Amino acid sequence: MSLSDTSPAALALQTEIQRQMSGEQRFRLAVEMSLFTRALAREGIRREHPDWSEAQVARELIRLAFLPSALPAGFR
Repeated sequence: MSLSDTSPAALALQTEIQRQMSGEQRFRLAVEMSLFTRALAREGIRREHPDWSEAQVARELIRLAFLPSALPAGFR
């Protein structure tokens, strides 16, 4: 069973809107959602580590996306 905060009526409307979108529109939506999610994650890292440089924030964003643990010391 999956959990959702979206009502069945809203989900049906969302699904219908997406069905009417072209492949390019769906692709653009996916890219925009990905960029938005990345920006949220970046801001969360900055809030937790306000003293970190932009490079440190970028490394942590990559780590969170791809690795289960901290990057090796040589990558810091």
